[in-house]
Amino acid sequence: MNVVGRGLLEAFKKSHADARGALDSWLAEAEAAEWQGPEDVKARYRSASLIAGGRVVFNIKGNSYRLDTKIAYKTQVVTILRMGTHAEYDKWEF
Repeated sequence: MNVVGRGLLEAFKKSHADARGALDSWLAEAEAAEWQGPEDVKARYRSASLIAGGRVVFNIKGNSYRLDTKIAYKTQVVTILRMGTHAEYDKWEF
């Protein structure tokens, strides 16, 4: 997959250093992935939340953080939309 929006991850890692390793691992796995549909994402990330319109929210670092993405399976692009703490996620609207 081609991951778009890495700057959001880099900015988040600067203010949440404890998430660095988990985010780096997620990024490496996402880049290596060839997800064909939501079922492929769920096979690897059982706790990921599938949301309408190709949106997927990943739990990062033992559910401490949430990563909101949009995945275009046909073009193999993951767009990072936002990243936040669990408390921030509770306020997000989809």
